[in-house]
Amino acid sequence: MAEQRLFHEAVDLLPQQKSYNGVLFPIVLTPNPEIPKLTEAIKASRPWLDSVLNQSGAILFRGFSVSSASDFNDVVESSGYEDFSYGVGGAGSRTKVVGRVYTANKAPPHQNIPFHHEMSHSPVFPSKLFFFCEVEPGKEPGKGGETCIALSHVIYERMEQKHPKFVKEMEEKGFIYTRVLGDESDHSSPVGRSWKEVFMTDDKTIAEERAAKLGMKLEWMEGAVKVIIGPKPGFRYDEVKKHKIWFNGVVGRFEDKLNNDPANAVVFSDGKPLPSDVSDDCAKIFDEECVALQWRKGDVLLLDNLAVVHSRRPLITLPRRVLASFCK
Repeated sequence: MAEQRLFHEAVDLLPQQKSYNGVLFPIVLTPNPEIPKLTEAIKASRPWLDSVLNQSGAILFRGFSVSSASDFNDVVESSGYEDFSYGVGGAGSRTKVVGRVYTANKAPPHQNIPFHHEMSHSPVFPSKLFFFCEVEPGKEPGKGGETCIALSHVIYERMEQKHPKFVKEMEEKGFIYTRVLGDESDHSSPVGRSWKEVFMTDDKTIAEERAAKLGMKLEWMEGAVKVIIGPKPGFRYDEVKKHKIWFNGVVGRFEDKLNNDPANAVVFSDGKPLPSDVSDDCAKIFDEECVALQWRKGDVLLLDNLAVVHSRRPLITLPRRVLASFCK
């Protein structure tokens, strides 16, 4: 098969690489000798790569000649996946670089970005994510800046074992999320986009209309707006793989100047607060199950956004530059 000549599956490049039911997570693909460009290899192998992504949830392309944002955009285009424009509803602070390429979340590098599915709070969210390392962090231990990934169905299964009563209540009720957005953007926050940026207007009436289409309600405050999201289900069911997915923000509660009450950021749909130990236990499970990717320059990571959650560990020492792209 063509893909067997174009890619080599490496099993020794990631010490933390995991195996679930005989399938590696993530799959690591490196070039075989005399490989064409990654764009050409992807174009020639789309059905096979789709099947690999469906099995594993994550593919890391390492060792290919991808050096710039423009190169990365070409890789994304070669996938054949339709563009998901990061527009209305996205709270992460990011800017477009070129074509379909954006900066990754521009929150200060010393901040942790907790595990999340991209735009899981929205009724419309990307199905696939690409990440690209343009500038790698230092290789010395303790530099930080790793992107961590974990399989959501594994998190669900472990949480159901640890907190069966909570998971049952979550399935029955779902969650309501509350977030405060300022009139002006706060670039010191992982979710610091202003409401004007999030809803792409400075007209409050239009913002309310766009929020309503996303299942959000706005309550205006002085210099800010409280965004109430939900009720939203706490899980999803994968009809193909026949398992439940941990699709919620129980550990994705961002704190900043306007959002400093994490206990009320996520509650059950009836207003009941979450048990105090659930978030901490869930965070521990994420840490135990995740693969912490040590970026190398030129790495391209492809994620199934419905199967895999991702996070960013604090970067202790600069530099680091990771770019992102979103697909329908």
